[in-house]
Amino acid sequence: MVIETEVKDKKIFTEGPAVDRRGLVYFTNVPAETILTWDPIKKKLSVFRTPTNKANGLLFDPEGRLLACEGGAGRVTRTDLQTGKITVLADMYNSFPLAAPNDLALLKSGSLFFTSRPGNPDPDKGNPNAVYLLDLAAKQPAGRILQRVLQWKSVQMPNGIVSSPDDKVLYLIEAHPDEGHNRLIYAYHLDAVDCWKAPRTLIDFSPGRSGDGMCIDAQGNLYVAAGLHKTRKTSETLDTRPGIHVISPTGKLLDFVETPVDTITNCAFGGKDLRTLYVTCGPYLLSIRTRIPGKAAYRPMR
Repeated sequence: MVIETEVKDKKIFTEGPAVDRRGLVYFTNVPAETILTWDPIKKKLSVFRTPTNKANGLLFDPEGRLLACEGGAGRVTRTDLQTGKITVLADMYNSFPLAAPNDLALLKSGSLFFTSRPGNPDPDKGNPNAVYLLDLAAKQPAGRILQRVLQWKSVQMPNGIVSSPDDKVLYLIEAHPDEGHNRLIYAYHLDAVDCWKAPRTLIDFSPGRSGDGMCIDAQGNLYVAAGLHKTRKTSETLDTRPGIHVISPTGKLLDFVETPVDTITNCAFGGKDLRTLYVTCGPYLLSIRTRIPGKAAYRPMR
């Protein structure tokens, strides 16, 4: 494990790494409202954007445009890095603003899934914790109808989300800090009838801290950022070790790498061979070399 860089600011909570075609690592410092870039060749940390509406999860689409969950504004955006133009992809549902978008997964078909929380449990007053689907393949923005595929209480506190290399399985982290609530990873088989009603539980982290963010390799193994070094003001215990948990598609723990400080939040594949795992952890951006590359879709075509 290598400490690539350390973020220094008045408030620090790093999140959402994503790597562009050139190998630059984009990640967020949520409370400071910044999107940062790390150049692993020049060893240079820069500010890409501020303010960011408390951007959290990031992802590159095949065209090399940056998708961002802007939790402070309750919206998902897309930035053209060539022109700087920001397009709002989603910000409302049922005439209510979205609860804070958190993380996102893009299928080869153009289907964009994203998580949204914490929400309002009263549907007459706002949108609840949920998972949404938006078809980015629609030729016109008017055809991009936002669907809510999961909501409270079928999901309790949705967080990290990724799809399998063949896009047949959608993995979702549930990370509720309160006692008696879900701290697990669900697997939704998208080609199954009523897939949203009968998820498979891949792994259960209870009573420890659940996963936060995750990514997936070319063989379908999940790399999950989970656990704590010290308890915080929740019912989460230290039963989940703090670090990257490598979990097979059948739910078997294959490997584990401990991270040095709290709080580990997310990870993403990068590097020329997609075998460098970048991890956001406390004030640090870390890197870990892996035996298996990330799934090919993580490298933008442009």
